[in-house]
Amino acid sequence: MKEFIQKITAKPLWVNILAGLGIVLVLIVLFFSLLGWITNYGKVTTVPSVTGQEVTAAIQVLEQAGFEVEIQDSVYVDSLPKLAVVRQTPEADAAVKSGRTIYLTVNRQVSPQVEMPSLIGYSVKSAELYLQSLQLKMGTITYKPDIARNSVLEQLYNGLPIKAGDKVPLGATISFVLGSGLGGNEMDVPNLIGMTLEEARSYLSTLSINTGAIVGVGAIKDSASAFVIRQSPDYLSELLDQSGNRVPNKIRQGQIMDLYISSIAPIRDTGRIIPPNQY
Repeated sequence: MKEFIQKITAKPLWVNILAGLGIVLVLIVLFFSLLGWITNYGKVTTVPSVTGQEVTAAIQVLEQAGFEVEIQDSVYVDSLPKLAVVRQTPEADAAVKSGRTIYLTVNRQVSPQVEMPSLIGYSVKSAELYLQSLQLKMGTITYKPDIARNSVLEQLYNGLPIKAGDKVPLGATISFVLGSGLGGNEMDVPNLIGMTLEEARSYLSTLSINTGAIVGVGAIKDSASAFVIRQSPDYLSELLDQSGNRVPNKIRQGQIMDLYISSIAPIRDTGRIIPPNQY
């Protein structure tokens, strides 16, 4: 090493400068000659399409094509299978350098939950727009007699009533029961006195008559098993027929009956019902 240094210092300075410049020039030429090999210049590969494929299979396809893969994001699309590739960057058929990273957006395995609002009383168009704003779908529409024509009476998920605050998956289908207006034919007002509230509601449902206000009389522990002691409209009017009997009141399908209930059953006396507050 000492001898090598002595040889260099023994030479004129200009010789050393020229030698140094020559070495630098050789290194520069060598660097640019190898640059294309280092960066794969001019070597491109077409990106295969993996959109819609299951993410594990998509990663395998891309890696076999010489690409790196990174999961960039996840979204939820109800029309695609779970864990399917929703987007890829760069897109399919793009010509890129081999070894480049392909970024994937994957469909979520579990759909996000949406809190269901109460759409009772909304018009069907307003209810549909509200569902769309929550990324929910409108399902089937059925009708039943009710004075609130074309208004939402019930909201259903999977055929069962769903109330405000219940959680449903994003993209779920919500069906509606709408009012069709009043029924065309009149019928006698049914006599519900003495029935339990549960029996009265069930009977009114078969007649397509809606239950209105439920008014408790006295202390009631279980309203479903409480007894109907009064109703509005009453089943008999104040009018008399030719035989002197009171004429039944009339009601249409879709109209409302209010019920008064008590834990004490009404007493029947020679066919006349005596409410608890009158005995």
